[in-house]
Amino acid sequence: MHRSLLVLLATLVLDPVAVKGQSVDALLSAGDSLMVLERYGKAIDRFDQAVALEASARTFSARAKAYYAVDRLDQFMVDVEQALRADSTYPEANYHRALYAFRGEDLPGTIRYATRGLGGSPDPKLQARLHLLRGEAKAELNDHAGAIDDLEQGARELPGDLEASKTQARCYDAIGDHENALTVLERLCEIEPDNVGNWSNRGFELAELGRYDEALTIIGTALDIDKDEPVALSNRAYILMKLGREDEAMKDVDRSLRYYPSNAFALRTRALLRLRKGDREKACSDLSLARILGGVDDVDGLIQEHCGSLKKKR
Repeated sequence: MHRSLLVLLATLVLDPVAVKGQSVDALLSAGDSLMVLERYGKAIDRFDQAVALEASARTFSARAKAYYAVDRLDQFMVDVEQALRADSTYPEANYHRALYAFRGEDLPGTIRYATRGLGGSPDPKLQARLHLLRGEAKAELNDHAGAIDDLEQGARELPGDLEASKTQARCYDAIGDHENALTVLERLCEIEPDNVGNWSNRGFELAELGRYDEALTIIGTALDIDKDEPVALSNRAYILMKLGREDEAMKDVDRSLRYYPSNAFALRTRALLRLRKGDREKACSDLSLARILGGVDDVDGLIQEHCGSLKKKR
């Protein structure tokens, strides 16, 4: 609907005479129109009137979303709990409860409420939001395959959620599906051409596919945006190492670790470079720290292969 028409509608529903005798449906519709216009205080007024006429899951849920928009989380949660007491299966109330759980890092709670909301939602967009939220929670719990399933379902209806797309790419990478990760990151680079992380991650996926020359070009774009970005430097170091350009790789990885000392992937790359130079003690020190930091799958194997006899000598 055209913005000017929405303004006209909002003006009409603000008339005290017009408000009298309105149905709950009309008040909720008026509140939704005011939400679109970001007139949240006035929207809360309309939702207050709707709640006064009908204390139900739908009216409490409607007001809850307005409270969330103005970051009044205490009032938001009061309304959400009221809505769930009125109808524990109401989809929008479960979405709001899942959202609050996610903000509080209660990931199992997020999944539980989102799943319950999906069981009764006929609204495709609300279903999509529930899938995206549940997918984000699953990703945080390292259920990458489950996260991908939810994120893909959500993206069919809401393809513009960029954070969900970034999570999706990360999950594809985690299960070794570098082709799909690359496809998502290519789209993100088109949408956010100034986002250094998208370009850096895209270069990494190209490297995982063995397309090193293309990867260097893409990482170069990331470093054109920010010449000192530590993850991009670490990724370029890895690519240069794969191409046998070890001195250049060492310069990049040292710069990366100067800016981001706890990058386990960079520590692993530097360890491999040090092993090639025969500096096993320093390499094993890097690998030990990388193992403590976590997140790199083959570190334990590298320690067993290269550092076991070193420990025995000590």
